[in-house]
Amino acid sequence: MKILSASQAIPVHIISGFLGAGKTTLIKHLLQQKPEQEIWAVLMNEFGQIGVDQQLLPQDQGFAVKELLGGCLCCSSQLPMQIALSRLLSEVKPDRLFIEPTGLGHPGQLLEQLTEPHWQSHLNMQALVTVVDGSRLHDRDWTQQNLYADQLKAAHIVVISHTDLMTTADHAALTQLQTEYQPYAQQWLFTEHGQLDIELIKQGYRGSARQIQPLLKQQQITRSADTPLVIQQMPYHYVESAQGYQVAGWKLPKRWQFNFYDLLDLLCEQKDWLRIKGIFHTDQGWKSFNFNPEQFNYQSVDEGIDNRVEVIYQQSRDWLAFETALVQCRMDPEK
Repeated sequence: MKILSASQAIPVHIISGFLGAGKTTLIKHLLQQKPEQEIWAVLMNEFGQIGVDQQLLPQDQGFAVKELLGGCLCCSSQLPMQIALSRLLSEVKPDRLFIEPTGLGHPGQLLEQLTEPHWQSHLNMQALVTVVDGSRLHDRDWTQQNLYADQLKAAHIVVISHTDLMTTADHAALTQLQTEYQPYAQQWLFTEHGQLDIELIKQGYRGSARQIQPLLKQQQITRSADTPLVIQQMPYHYVESAQGYQVAGWKLPKRWQFNFYDLLDLLCEQKDWLRIKGIFHTDQGWKSFNFNPEQFNYQSVDEGIDNRVEVIYQQSRDWLAFETALVQCRMDPEK
């Protein structure tokens, strides 16, 4: 998909948070801080088919609010989000953009999409914000949900909302939560009724830029032929380092099909890794893999948008052997 050109990268704030955390209220107050001469835009994602939150935000001149209804822009097909975002940028030409994923979304996946190389000259991603309802921190059934934890882990800035409604139990739970998430080096902010100075969240995204490259096998052929390859579509791989870890990932076309048992054997044979996550089109259907050193989980999932895998190590390694074995698991090498 061709991305429309832009004169300069637009600051983009992802405002995530679990259901009822106060995302829309926060965005409403942030919009009130818009300089008169600028145009600000909001892209909202509703999980259902009827949008409500859009009606709560200003529709005056200088603001543009668009909704993407049905499903989750974080983890469903990227195409509707890509189209909606591209149209918003070309039609509105905003000076600043806010994106509010559904409360059932995974903002880390959305951030992954928006930091792909083809967006980097158009979007100046800011620190990811996750809003947490302070008045519900005492509710362990609420805070122990996996999605709740995923949203917190993805955050660079955590905004505690409804602080005026917090009880002693909530404050105690907050202290415990901050201790638990201390390794993530997040900034914690507090708000009543969604009021927050926008200057506090004007912080650049701290992740390392992801540089995609041809598959390692292709690179060897390219080097011998002395003809550089330009990546325009899958397959490709990337390697990035951050906070003392190395992450290697591969994205492969959806049409590629893999032998499930060969693939499972390959992933289980790896050593000294910290995390392996992937989703593949296999002869046993679409399968997701979520491995940590304590547990090897895999399950059937809905059809994905591509085949992909990421492996995290605490030291660098030669990835060619892994890639070669991965491609050998493919059942349709000539297609």
